[in-house]
Amino acid sequence: MGFMKTNTHSLSENGYVPEVSGYQKTILSNGIRVITETIPFLKSVSIGLWVMTGSRDEQPDENGISHFIEHLLFKGTERRTAFDIAKEIDSVGGTLNAFTGREYTCFYAKVIDKNLPLAIDLLSDIFLHSRMDEKDVEKERMVILQEIKMVEDTPDDYVHDLFNRTCWGNHPLGFPICGTANQIQSFRRDQIEHFFKTNYQADRIIVCAAGNLEHQNVVNLIGEAFGQLTPSDQARERLKPPSISATHISKRDLEQVHFCLGTHGLHYNHSLRFSSYVLNTILGGGMSSRLFQEIRENRGLAYSVYSYLPTYIDTGLVVVYAGTDEKSFEETFQLILSEFNRLKGEPFKDGELNIAKEQLKGNLLLSLESSDNLMTRLAKNEIYFQTYQTVESILKGIDEVSEETLKTLASHIFDENYFCLTVLGPMDGKHFTNHPRPWSQWNK
Repeated sequence: MGFMKTNTHSLSENGYVPEVSGYQKTILSNGIRVITETIPFLKSVSIGLWVMTGSRDEQPDENGISHFIEHLLFKGTERRTAFDIAKEIDSVGGTLNAFTGREYTCFYAKVIDKNLPLAIDLLSDIFLHSRMDEKDVEKERMVILQEIKMVEDTPDDYVHDLFNRTCWGNHPLGFPICGTANQIQSFRRDQIEHFFKTNYQADRIIVCAAGNLEHQNVVNLIGEAFGQLTPSDQARERLKPPSISATHISKRDLEQVHFCLGTHGLHYNHSLRFSSYVLNTILGGGMSSRLFQEIRENRGLAYSVYSYLPTYIDTGLVVVYAGTDEKSFEETFQLILSEFNRLKGEPFKDGELNIAKEQLKGNLLLSLESSDNLMTRLAKNEIYFQTYQTVESILKGIDEVSEETLKTLASHIFDENYFCLTVLGPMDGKHFTNHPRPWSQWNK
């Protein structure tokens, strides 16, 4: 298998990352990108096979198929049973797992450095030689149906799936990653196999590894294992979703009202991304955030309240979640709207801007102590930036966020014309009958 080295250099991060660590990237002749970061003082290596195919690449009649494939690849290969796979990784104290997102699927392993060849052998075996036996399809169908029921029985998880549908409508970003029960029951083995062969090709694969490793050794092992995999012969277009402002009420007999209120945000590599990180941290990104302090600590209206930033290659959101009782719902909602407005115009107080910056920087630096976090960071840098984002550049970007920029961004983001609301719980919609945009009646 031939390869082309395209970007090899070492990085030092003002003392934050040891000078002996290094980032290197090689593109194999079939298009697979192999990216490593060498951290000699670690005893572990984390390696991930990232495929740029996720639930947003599915058609409506395919919803959930990427997640189904993720499950199936662990059920046995031409030379290993599912038990053999589990036993081999357990026998060296490692982990082998996978997850499906909206824009990618990742199969990964974490092992002691000397066992890296075994990890690559296991990953390549399940990816290239999975049997996808008809019996396994049926067994895993039942497992996934139970997983869907588990999510639906967990309202503080399920409300986020409902919110995505409210916000994105019939665009694939609105689909639940696991799919629906009806859709999962409809999949046939040949349909699953066709989707896999079409969408999991070499040019959509990034292999990332971090820890005590040698880059060329990883390149050689990946080249030997995946060298015969061919690029896709089909172009793929991802359509940007439209902006939707809607309210959805899902009545259910629960003790709490769970709700998500969201608005349009920034895409993953937007030039103002650091400002959005700081803004989110101040709003609801931790225990010292405004929402946590006001809604939970000062008023006792909710146990769980937070904000987060779902970001994608071409779009993004700002979302607030809270769980409260029915009689406290309107007050909680009003407090969230009040914080939106305060972020637009009022000056920051008590050093909260600097506190948010230090919180973000501390979280980043602590994450660098784990090889699996480093591996994930390599992959997301490549997926969304096609290059390495140094720790130094990220710290600098956070430090340069100004109060003026935050207020301008808040005015752009917290525009009620883009608000979406999803409510799950014991509410019958009486508050919403004449107010399809309820924030208009409450935002006084």
